[in-house]
Amino acid sequence: MNASDEEAKWKHDGVRVIRGDQLDDNTPQTPGMYRQAAINHARVGAQKIWAGTVSIVPDAKTGVHHHGELESVIYVVKGKARMRWGERLQYVAEAGPGDFIFVPPFCPHQEINANPDETLECVLVRSDNEAVVVNITDVDPVEAPETVYWVDPIHRAPTE
Repeated sequence: MNASDEEAKWKHDGVRVIRGDQLDDNTPQTPGMYRQAAINHARVGAQKIWAGTVSIVPDAKTGVHHHGELESVIYVVKGKARMRWGERLQYVAEAGPGDFIFVPPFCPHQEINANPDETLECVLVRSDNEAVVVNITDVDPVEAPETVYWVDPIHRAPTE
């Protein structure tokens, strides 16, 4: 490959900027939330990641779902996210602006906008180039989920 071929390759196959007003909502949806893709295989040729946005209107919750074998990372931009997870949504945790949420493969979960006055806005990244959403309709949620704090050897649970 000569120098001009190399330049042409990177011109069209290098960095891509996806404008915020050019996101694609032709992606699997879950009741109660609105997903839009920014980065996937179809749009930019991504091989190993999917990225986009999700918004949930005030005081709303999504249907229960999981993302198959994919790992997901949610970054809260605006609002207050309440996550419930488990076979009966028996666990709960909350996250606010600047917080990251990790959802492991096959984990049944539900996103809840815990703010009655503000839309929850998040950035979402998944570990494959296409969105996988498996909506679950036969869940009998527990009435009072157990609050869970993520604790590792460095970070301790907050005091109540």
